[in-house]
Amino acid sequence: MKFLQSRAWSYVILFFVYLVAGAAGILCYLALPLPFWASLFIADVLSTVAVFLFSLIFRNASVYDPYWSVQPIVIVIAYFLFAEHTAATILPLIVILIWGLRLTANWAYTFHGLEHQDWRYTMLKEKTGKWYFFINLIGIHLVPTLVVYGCVLPAVFTMVEAPAFNAGSAVFFAVSLLAVLLQGSADVQMHIFRRAKTGGFIRAGLWKYARHPNYLGEIVMWWGVGLAALCLMPERWYLLAGALANTLLFCFVSVPLADGHQARKEGFEAYKKNTRIFLPIYKRQK
Repeated sequence: MKFLQSRAWSYVILFFVYLVAGAAGILCYLALPLPFWASLFIADVLSTVAVFLFSLIFRNASVYDPYWSVQPIVIVIAYFLFAEHTAATILPLIVILIWGLRLTANWAYTFHGLEHQDWRYTMLKEKTGKWYFFINLIGIHLVPTLVVYGCVLPAVFTMVEAPAFNAGSAVFFAVSLLAVLLQGSADVQMHIFRRAKTGGFIRAGLWKYARHPNYLGEIVMWWGVGLAALCLMPERWYLLAGALANTLLFCFVSVPLADGHQARKEGFEAYKKNTRIFLPIYKRQK
């Protein structure tokens, strides 16, 4: 359809898609007589399935891309509205809003319209063939949703239980904010590099010694949120499972995919040898 070639119309369509998915999730949550975390889980999955169905309609799995950052924003705002407004509940709201709005803005900046699909999804479709439907539903849609659900759950528990604020949580919320700054700086540096169209590998700023400093920011962001909640509610140690799952996702899925894509360029082995995966610090050569 020709209107899919329009970036403006694509934004309008995605706004409608997420409006429908959000409404479905909210109605589902309100209808379920379950503990809040279980109702949120089911509602989150239902919203994801709704987005997945639209991705089939438009034949583009990138319909899901904004979900990663939009989902936490909606969740924390909804719970904050009914939470006791203290430093313990306000800080996770602020951190996640800054993170989510920045990441969503970054997606909007790089979004070219619904006729374009992320290269990773296209690659998976080519490699998996008839199994792509299930890879799309589970791997591209449901797994990331469940990971981010786990990441945002510490903030949700904090808002529901409104524990007494302490200095430890403040330190880790500050760590999360620094992680957002790190990720944002890395993204801006990458945009500048791509606009220059010099080709090769970016070797400036945070990328001088690391191949994925933006991923580091994403990982540290959620460890900060999880550890802040642990300082407030030590008995909820299991809430760190989301940050752990997020770390594993980046280490064993995102990094190998990105490095495999970069490996097509000449000189990748030397580039890989001279850089670290995450930490943007000098790597001494053996």
